[in-house]
Amino acid sequence: MSTPKEGHISFVSARAGQLAALREAIERLGHEVTARQADGWFRGSGPIFVAIGASHAAACAPTWILRRRGVHAWRLSAGDHPLPFPASSHPLIAVSQSGRSSETLAVLESVDPHLRYAVTNAAPSPIATVAERALSLGGIPDSYASTIGYTATIVALGMIAEAWGGGTVDPSWTRLPDHLHDLGETLGAHADALAAPFANARAGDFVGGGPSAGSAEAGALLFREAVRLPAAAMSTRQYLHGAMESAGNTMHVLFGDEREITLARTLAAADHPVILVTSEDVTPGPALQVVGLPAVPPSQRALLEAVVLQSLVARTAERAGIDIEEFVFDNADTKVEAAL
Repeated sequence: MSTPKEGHISFVSARAGQLAALREAIERLGHEVTARQADGWFRGSGPIFVAIGASHAAACAPTWILRRRGVHAWRLSAGDHPLPFPASSHPLIAVSQSGRSSETLAVLESVDPHLRYAVTNAAPSPIATVAERALSLGGIPDSYASTIGYTATIVALGMIAEAWGGGTVDPSWTRLPDHLHDLGETLGAHADALAAPFANARAGDFVGGGPSAGSAEAGALLFREAVRLPAAAMSTRQYLHGAMESAGNTMHVLFGDEREITLARTLAAADHPVILVTSEDVTPGPALQVVGLPAVPPSQRALLEAVVLQSLVARTAERAGIDIEEFVFDNADTKVEAAL
């Protein structure tokens, strides 16, 4: 087995320490976001989250929270926008765990300094340096295929979304570690059964409704990079508009409590294997496995969904004899150099 990438811990180690790390991060970030709110950080026009890869997925539930609160907010893929970014009153929150994502840095540098926010794990970092207001996750040790870095990013962005415009960080965050512990027990007991259908799949479809669309994106990315399974991510309504017609020798992971339940039953009735991650009481079947979640706010739910994905990919890789630490390609232009 290869060693983890330089500067990273192993996927196994990251998962093993995730509960303790998140317990500390939730407390620390709760205090930090509340303090920065008192300093006037989270006022005015709603934010635009700018990110790429898993960081872009992490901004989905927070964007949903802001919109549900009546705050205009967006998330944009940093590599898909012409520069300079158009003049706007909306601040940009650059999200990058490494703080070195070249596309995200370029967008942030193109706007007025007073609009530059950043959420990074690494600090100092190039992105945090150019931001006028930067929030750090605390330099949490993370795996190359991100685990704790991703889940802690969800915590930070979720709390910012709750605090923006005079809101309050939800006190129920403090109870999330207990939910994580219980979910870990459940996943550990059913890891083999949940991962088994992936052995015969030629591809994976990851589908999520509303704030869980980001979990679908994160799942497809994680399975592509760690298990090398061709995978696609879509929101539920996009999937229903024709994309599900290609089902066949495919694995389906669905996140949601509404139309996703009917979709899961439809696919399973046609003998397409499905894992449904839901907070509703759904009866499993021969082709339908159900992972139950507690009813929690959207960002907390996204974090729990991420833990489900981590468990699935870890056991799938183990069954397939794939080394999660071994990546095939290394693209030199996606990260900028950090100052020593």
